[in-house]
Amino acid sequence: MSTMPPDPFEPQPQPLRGTSTATIEREEVREELAEPGDHERFSHYVRKEKILESALSGDPVVALCGKIWVPNRDPQKFPVCPECKEIYNGLREPQDGGDKGGGGGEG
Repeated sequence: MSTMPPDPFEPQPQPLRGTSTATIEREEVREELAEPGDHERFSHYVRKEKILESALSGDPVVALCGKIWVPNRDPQKFPVCPECKEIYNGLREPQDGGDKGGGGGEG
C-alpha cells in the first residue's frame, strides 16, 4: 500500500449499489446484397465499345439519357433506366412511318 494521497486526476472507484441495470450495446449487422443507394440506380444504355474503352482507360461514359459515370457494377442487378429505354425505342422505330428495313446502329 502506498502512503501517497490519491491522484486527483485519476478516476475514483464508485461504490456499488444494491440494484442496477446494465445496457449492452450491440451493433446491428445486416447483410446487404447491394451497396447503399443502389435502389436509386439504373442500368443505362451505352455503346458496347464505349464501355470497353472505359474499362481499359477509366474514363467516364455517357448514356442515352445524358448520365455521365464510370461503369463499375453489374448492370443486370439494376432495372433499365426508363429515359434511356424510351430514347432507345424511339431510335429503333422508323420516324416517318416508312419501311422497317432501314439501317440503324446498335445502342
